[in-house]
Amino acid sequence: MTTETRRTQAVATAGTRVTSRLAELPLPVAGAIAAVAGAIVLYAYGALARALSVPMRAGEPGASHAQAITPFSFASGVVFCTIIGTILAMILAARAGHPARAFLRTALILVAVSLAFPLAASHATEATRLTLALGHLVGAAIVIPLITLRLTRAQHPRRG
Repeated sequence: MTTETRRTQAVATAGTRVTSRLAELPLPVAGAIAAVAGAIVLYAYGALARALSVPMRAGEPGASHAQAITPFSFASGVVFCTIIGTILAMILAARAGHPARAFLRTALILVAVSLAFPLAASHATEATRLTLALGHLVGAAIVIPLITLRLTRAQHPRRG
């Protein structure tokens, strides 16, 4: 067995352990982990946008002036949305026949709808709008799979 094969197997084993542990956590705890992970990544994303001199000012659609968007704005936004998503996941886990599928479909639709807000922001440059929209996608790419995985594993417990 080559060194590269052993490394690949070790990474796969570690990934399996992490997903198994996530699946065993209560849904609110899994949601909190997703929120923290998303907040860390989006804070860094917001800091990177600022470092790259993206003009981080925008207003609500129809607003009379723009407000500053900080890295904290990115982080707090993903935490808020993850709380809502976790509540949705808990409701679906209790009521849906296939909660993971229902959550994934609903979350993806909500992400698509959420893109309207940054793209319609007033007093913002195109670079700002695109940076904000990409932030929505980055946050969704972190949070949605973690919560969906948690719902999937709960739906299909291991037999042993």
